[in-house]
Amino acid sequence: MLFSRISRIRSTGSNGCRWFLSHKPHLQFLNPPAYSYSSTHKVLGCRENFSWGLPALHGFRHNIHHQSSSLVEEQNDPFSLVADELSMVANRLRLMVVTEVPKLASAAEYFFKMGVEGKRFRPTVLLLMATAMNISILEPSLRGPGDALTKELRARQQRIAEITEMIHVASLLHDDVLDDADTRRGIGSLNFVMGNKLAVLAGDFLLSRACVALASLKNTEVVSLLAKVVEHLVTGETMQMTTTCEQRCSMEYYMQKTYYKTASLISNSCKAIALLGGQTAEVAMLAYED
Repeated sequence: MLFSRISRIRSTGSNGCRWFLSHKPHLQFLNPPAYSYSSTHKVLGCRENFSWGLPALHGFRHNIHHQSSSLVEEQNDPFSLVADELSMVANRLRLMVVTEVPKLASAAEYFFKMGVEGKRFRPTVLLLMATAMNISILEPSLRGPGDALTKELRARQQRIAEITEMIHVASLLHDDVLDDADTRRGIGSLNFVMGNKLAVLAGDFLLSRACVALASLKNTEVVSLLAKVVEHLVTGETMQMTTTCEQRCSMEYYMQKTYYKTASLISNSCKAIALLGGQTAEVAMLAYED
């Protein structure tokens, strides 16, 4: 911090107001601009005089605020907290869409290639949710077999992140066909580059691979949750396609459609993360709602 404290003190004199700053003694400020206000500050029994121009002061305040904000953002960047896991998830997703048919393989991996993976918002949220859900499990007192159990749990929760992203990308491929879109994530959409038929088949292929991965978890409640998500995606898209004039003016209709198209996937996936972690139904519902 350049300054430990900045506060503005109004004076009763004709000069209007003065700036009172606590500053580090070794800082030197050269060539203060004209029209500056003088201020006197007593530091450790010594009196120091310096003058500040308002433009210069505002500039320094802006820089301090910017540096502080950058530091806070860097410390709280959610993506950096799970960056290593996100890379693992991305690599496994690329392996999950491998197929012997070259054309289908090219279409299926289209949005999983490095550089066009998107923000990976959903996997990030789910991995952070897994961390929050597992705090009581990952206690330092656990050793030996406990470590293996927590690693296995984390791997299963990572699988939810992979399944969710695969369902999401499949929905994007189908949406682009329905909307006749020509771009996605800054590049040509798959339907624009390879045609509608291959785009639809690629979306179906991703859904089938997601179902296989989901079945491998061997948790019927989780399977049911994410199967319901696919139903919601179809329902939401149909609602959007068949909206009447009256429904377009209905906030309730809009919120319901948006839940089906977007929110259901992330909320039910968060609930699945909690269930895999052995949380109670109450905690799982909180994960769903938050």
